[in-house]
Amino acid sequence: MAKWGQGDPRWIVEERADATNVNNWHWTERDATSWSKSKLKEVLVGLVVEGEAGRCEISDLKQVEGEASCNSRKGKLIFFYEWNLRLSWKGTVKESGEKHKGSVEIPNLSEENEVDDTEINISKKKGEGDALKDLMRTEGTMKVREALRDYLKALKTEFTLGMILPTKATVGQELATEEKLSGSSVQDSVSPSLDTVGVKIPTVKVLMREIFNSPADELYSIFTTKELVQKFSKCPAVIEAEKGGKIQMFDGCVSGEYTELVPSQRIVLKWRCRNWPDEHYATVALNFKDMAAQTELQLECNGVPVSNEDSTRQCWKKQYFEDIHIFLQQSKDNME
Repeated sequence: MAKWGQGDPRWIVEERADATNVNNWHWTERDATSWSKSKLKEVLVGLVVEGEAGRCEISDLKQVEGEASCNSRKGKLIFFYEWNLRLSWKGTVKESGEKHKGSVEIPNLSEENEVDDTEINISKKKGEGDALKDLMRTEGTMKVREALRDYLKALKTEFTLGMILPTKATVGQELATEEKLSGSSVQDSVSPSLDTVGVKIPTVKVLMREIFNSPADELYSIFTTKELVQKFSKCPAVIEAEKGGKIQMFDGCVSGEYTELVPSQRIVLKWRCRNWPDEHYATVALNFKDMAAQTELQLECNGVPVSNEDSTRQCWKKQYFEDIHIFLQQSKDNME
């Protein structure tokens, strides 16, 4: 029998901060399919390509078939993903002002191929405008590859947060490093799921402002009415706009609950992304400042994990603000 403290380190439970999956030895798997669909839409839709021929933009993710997952074994992460993607693009010829549409097909984005070797096919609907097609084949293809790299980087960083579990020693070291690098902007908050062992999560505050061409009461309704949320997000949603009511959006990638509602003025949410540490929520305050036909939306998000600051900003910018702008413009066009 081994002496105390000299046994196989895989089974030394007291060295784990929460006494689970000791030293990250056991095989764990996390499905990244739904998260990936939202992330691919985030990094691809709205991509702008400009050149002498004109201006093109990826307007929609028409097809996203496949799956993705991440596995952890012996402290190492192993990724599997295979996607068949079809995007729509629209463009305007610089000299003539003619408008054209086409598609981008990515038949096999997988871990078996490097992004630079991934096949990307550009096509255009019948008619003139080959200059725009050439622009998409050159500059457009480069930008699409950059966006795919952003997705894979996020898959290997944002999505995997918490899969390699910290020990008591590493938690203290990481917190000290984070605080030293980030200065006073970093706060320490305790995740409820880790409260009993006192593992702290370094967090930051995210502040954003956006002007919408909509009166405050209409914009408020877009955040509190299920049908409107589903229209701008293009996903099924759970919206229970009352104190303590649940909220779930983007195929479950975002969830939480309403904690305060002041019609046309203010909404406060408990809010989290699925890839955050279990049961950790930020507090999101949305303040609506009426400016006649426009509204300034002031966002304050407290308690965002430090490693998720950029992705949280992008989530609000791309999946909320930009999609709401598009929805408002489409509603205006339909009325005209």
